[in-house]
Formats: sequence, C-alpha cells, structure tokens
Amino acid sequence: MHTAFTPGTEAAISRARQHSIGDLLHRSARRDPDKLAVVDGDLRVSYAEFDVAVNRAAHALAARGLAKGDRLALLSHNCWQFAVLAFATAKLGVVLVPVNFMLGADEIAYILRHSGASGIVAEDALAPTAEKALDSAGVSGGVRGWIGLSGAGAAEGWEDVDDWWRHGPETAPEVAVADDDPLRLMYTSGTESRPKGVMLSSRSLMTQYVSCVIDGEMGADDVEVHTLPMYHCAQLDCFLSVDVYLGATSIILPGPDPAALLATIERERVTKLFCPPTVWISLLRHPAFDTTDLSSLRKGYYGASPMPVEVLRELSQRLPDVRLWNFYGQTEMSPLATILRPHEQLPRAGSAGRASINVETRLVDDEDNPVPPGEMGEIVHRSPHAALGYYNDEEKTAEAFAGGWFHSGDLGVMTEDGYLSVVDRKKDMIKTGGENVASREVEEAIYQLDGVAEVAVFGVSHPHWIEAVTAVVVPKDGASITADDVHAHVAGLIAGYKRPKYVVLADALPKNPSGKILKRELREQHAGLASSP
Repeated sequence: MHTAFTPGTEAAISRARQHSIGDLLHRSARRDPDKLAVVDGDLRVSYAEFDVAVNRAAHALAARGLAKGDRLALLSHNCWQFAVLAFATAKLGVVLVPVNFMLGADEIAYILRHSGASGIVAEDALAPTAEKALDSAGVSGGVRGWIGLSGAGAAEGWEDVDDWWRHGPETAPEVAVADDDPLRLMYTSGTESRPKGVMLSSRSLMTQYVSCVIDGEMGADDVEVHTLPMYHCAQLDCFLSVDVYLGATSIILPGPDPAALLATIERERVTKLFCPPTVWISLLRHPAFDTTDLSSLRKGYYGASPMPVEVLRELSQRLPDVRLWNFYGQTEMSPLATILRPHEQLPRAGSAGRASINVETRLVDDEDNPVPPGEMGEIVHRSPHAALGYYNDEEKTAEAFAGGWFHSGDLGVMTEDGYLSVVDRKKDMIKTGGENVASREVEEAIYQLDGVAEVAVFGVSHPHWIEAVTAVVVPKDGASITADDVHAHVAGLIAGYKRPKYVVLADALPKNPSGKILKRELREQHAGLASSP
C-alpha cells in the first residue's frame, strides 16, 4: 500500500527519516555533548566541539564549490583533520576518496583521474607527491587543502585545513542525503590490474556499523586507540565511525608504532584495540610489553589476515583479561562479513567465524553452485553491507555480483553449523605438481616451530613442479633457526607435496600500512629461486 504525496511532502518525509553517516556525529553530540570524543596528541575535543568543527569544515568545502556527488581525495596519515573531513564530506553528500599514503605520484594520479576528484586534501609531508599526481592527472583548479602535521605553514596554492574547522557557521548544512547515495569511494589495492573504486553508501556502512556493535559487543564506554590507516575502511568504518555512532572515545595515533601504542594504552586507559596479527605480534615482541600497565584493555580485535594459532595462544596467556574477536571481510562489504567471537577463539582457532547479524554467507563452485559442508568453494555474501558496485566499471561489477551474491575472491571451507575457514585467496592457492596447496596451512605448521616470529608461504615458478612451495621465515629476536630446522619440523606435520621446496630466512616481511603481508612483493623478490644454483 502506498499513498501518493506531493513532491514537497515526499521530500519532507525523506528528510525527517534521514539517517546518514553525516547525522551520526550530531546525534552523539546531542546525547552527550561534554563527553570526550577525540584525542590527537595535545588536542582533546568533546562531542559538541567535534560536531561544530565538522559543520564549519562542511561549510568551508561548500564555499569552495563542492556539492553533493562531487569527489574529494584525502591523502594523509591518521589525524584529527582526517576524522573531521570524513564527517564533513558526509554531511554535504560529497564522496570522500581516501588515498593510500604509500602510493607514488603516478598511482595517485590514476585514482584522481578515475574518480574525477574535484580536489585533494593532503598532509604537508605528502603535498609534493600530491602536486606531482595532480600535474600527471591533468587536474587544475579545485580544492587544495593542507594538513600541517609538521607545523609548517601552507605552501603556495594550498589552504590550511585548520582554518576550515576553526572558523565559520556552527550549524549543519541542510543537505538531503539518501540511504544509497554514495559517500565513500575506496580504492582497493591492485593485484593483476589497476585498483577498483568501491562505492559505499550510508546504508552499506550503517548496517555494517550495527553488525559491529552487536556482534563485536561495542559500547559508548569504550576508549579505543586507532593506529591502523584510516584510509582503509577497517579502521575507519569498523572502529572509528562506530565509536562516533556510539559516543565512545577515540585516541588517534599516526601509525602502529609498538612503543607509542603501548604507552598510549597505559596513559589513556584504553579499553579496546584493533590490530592485524602482524601488529599484535610486534606488541608481544616489544621489550616494554611486560612492564607496561595494560590492565585497562578489555577488548581486542584482529583482521586483515588470519591470526596464527600459536600467536592466539600466546595472546590468551599474556593478556588473559582481553577478549578477542576476529573480523573477516573486504572493502566491498564495508568491510565486515563474518566474526569469530571470544568464547570461540581457541576451540575454533583459525576460523573466521560465522556470518555477522546482517550478512548471509555461503560457498560456491566455479559455476556458482553451492558446495556442501567440508568442501572448498569461493566465499560469497548477501547483505546490505555490500557496496553499490565499482565506479565506472560495469564489467567487474557484473562479475563480482554474478547470481545476486557478492563474490569475495576468497576460498574457504564451511562446517555444518556455519563456521567458515578461509583457505586462501584464489590467487594465493599454490598449484604444485598437479596438487593444490593452501599457503595458510603451511604457514600454520611452520608457526609451531619454536623461535618463529613470522612466516609467509607462496609459490614461485618451477620447471618441474610448475609452482614450488616457498617459505620466507622471520626468526624471533635471539632465536637461531636454520632452513634445515624448518624442513625437519614440517616433515612430521604436513604431506610431502605441501612442504616448502625453498626456505628463506629474513629479517622482516614486506607489509602494507594495513599490516597485510605483501606476497606479491615476495613472489617478485624470489621469482628466480628455481633457477639459482
């Protein structure tokens, strides 16, 4: 049943029902205006102050010609200004394009061209790279925002972002933002091709926030430290934005330096922390870990890559009061898809858990037919978390959403009762001697060897095996491990065809700012192993 109303009445109803990302901060500020919202260095702001800063920045962007549907790129490490701009753009209906600060000028230029960005805001240290990217992309005019993290004044042709949020009208701009208007354009890291622009809307993000709150047991009394890059939706949308939604307190650090992170947990009495396994490992290995007061910490989250079972056991022993959650997903799911809860960590060690409350997950074969429990298939999802598609890419969007499910590109196995184990990325499955080998299984076996800090397993081209299983192993400080030790250790744990043909010892593994191990770089570095003497 539907009653026809005049356009004016329809618009009034839509505005009264609006619940977009831009509304979250204002509603938290109304509920608890004096609550501490954000800490960034010496800056400490309440929710009321945060909301005013965002409104001012939104008016400043509008005054510079940005309007609903326009795209604005943001190139910066974590900072207060990043948080302000994330919500200021949302209030205007402007699409924020967070850019990986590790990219080079040509890679950024591609994103600027592809997104059709109307301008860019850049951290001062990254402004020279941004200028090269703008020149390469042929972008002239538009917004040029300068985030002066080093204290340096804005360069010629740039405007200081701090002037935007410190001055101007304090009331929110009146912009109607519908549930499925795109508000974020997140560029995925390219593998075989250029990165894709993932379009996320308020509906995608808001339903994902609800899943995080319910299944991740998040609340307004959380005090969380944010160290992973906010250009990635894991930190930005599983944690920072959820904290704003709930009215929790956010401590912003520029990056996951273990010494700074440990000191911050102690000083700010942090209760909640998200890190990928690589960062949890760096905390466990830091000499200050056992002398730092971490008693306030109650909730820990990991994702981005599987937590090695031996590390999970160590965390449970050394942080016995911290309850852990595993969040699994991808950018196209805003990004949460499945969750492994605290009571399931050791009994279901290595599992990605079950579908979160707003998600349906199953496994399919190459013809999109469901596979039975215990058999490997591609992980697919149905959920309002799912993206609107890939910007300006009908072909890849159609491929990803074939059959009315979002295809993750990950391979997994599911139990009868719905617990998912992520076996590998399709591209990370090693095909050796006619057999498939999951790199994760080999990594788990090597992690059981005493003295192993980190390991990455991948395939390299081989004239006989087609691909040879290869392991790069990082020993713990002070441990003496040889390649022979690794070979001897795995011989009793896994089948012969799964054992590494090559073991390389290294001081560190290459990682992106989100903490994911860059296996593509490792494949390139060690591509010639089979041809070496």
